[in-house]
Formats: sequence, C-alpha cells, structure tokens
Amino acid sequence: MFEIDLKDRRAIYEQIIDKFKQLIIKDILKSDEKIPSVREMAKQLTINPNTIQKAYRELERQGYIYSVKGIGNFVSSGIKKVDDLEIEDLKRQVEKKVSELIYIGVEKSELITLIETVYQKVKGGNQDDQDREPK
Repeated sequence: MFEIDLKDRRAIYEQIIDKFKQLIIKDILKSDEKIPSVREMAKQLTINPNTIQKAYRELERQGYIYSVKGIGNFVSSGIKKVDDLEIEDLKRQVEKKVSELIYIGVEKSELITLIETVYQKVKGGNQDDQDREPK
C-alpha cells in the first residue's frame, strides 16, 4: 500500500497517519472501503503492531476511519471537520513559511503558482477544466 521512510524525522505512526490521510483525501481509498488490519499492515511494513494500532486510533479520533468490532476498520464516508484549533495552527505554520519565502526573495507570483500547484495536486483535476464551458 505504501512505504515508511526510516530517515524521516517524524515518528512512524505519524507517517502512517499522513499516508492514510493522503490516500483518503485523494479519494484513492473510497468511503466505507475496508483498510488492512493492524496485523496485515504490521506484517507488510515490518513494524510493531502497536505502532499501527496507535495510528489507527488517531485516524479514528480525527474521523478519517471508523472501526466495526470483529470486522475491521473502514474509511469514513463523511470526514469530520478538523477542529478549529488545528486549522488555526496549520494556518500559522503556513504564514510563517510564506513569510520566510518572502524574506529570502520569492516573488508573489511564484507563491501564488506554488499554492495553486499544491492545491491541484491534493484536490486533483485541472484548473483549465473548471474554467472551460461545456461544449
């Protein structure tokens, strides 16, 4: 399904959380789709099952997955809105990074292009497709 980067500074469970979020947000994992069991993931990634369990618990807490006792874990059909504190924290982080980019001389047009590129990567599709009239 995906690989873990052992050179990454983030904890393994955080990497798992981020990978699952990406797969869910990009709609690669569909609503109500069963995800691998803790044992399956641990075996596939050759890491401790407790690490997988910790990631799954956090994904469930954030509303990305839900569990059905005795059956497994599934992708949530309606991802709950991330709490307001987390959104504000992320905005502050982006503001700080954008400020650093401005300070080192990155032009406004480059920043706008960067944001549009990232948005398209995450959300998919092509901006031109949205601007065109149907034929």
